[in-house]
Amino acid sequence: MTTDKPLTKTQLLNHLSEKTELKKQQVATFLDELAAVAYSEAKTKEKGFTLPGFGKLVLVDRPERMGRNPQTGEQIKIPAKKVVKFRIAKAAKDSILG
Repeated sequence: MTTDKPLTKTQLLNHLSEKTELKKQQVATFLDELAAVAYSEAKTKEKGFTLPGFGKLVLVDRPERMGRNPQTGEQIKIPAKKVVKFRIAKAAKDSILG
C-alpha cells in the first residue's frame, strides 16, 4: 500500500479492516478510543502515553524565552507554556531510516 500522498482516514480504515478481518466501524471505534486514551494519559506529565513500537506522547513545560518579531526584528519575550511532544521510538526510527 504505497502512494505518493499520506493515507486518509478512510484508506487507513479500509486497510486495517482488510488485514484484521474486522468491520470498518469496529476499526474506527478502536482508533477513536485509542486516541481518547492517548489524549487523557498524555495530560499527566509523569506518565505520558506510550504506544509500543511508535513512540510516546508527553506534556512538556517550555520555559520563558526571548525571541524576535519576524516583521520588525524587535526582541520580544515569549511566555512559558505547556506543549505536547511526540518522541518517536527507537524501533520506529530504525525501521523508517534503515
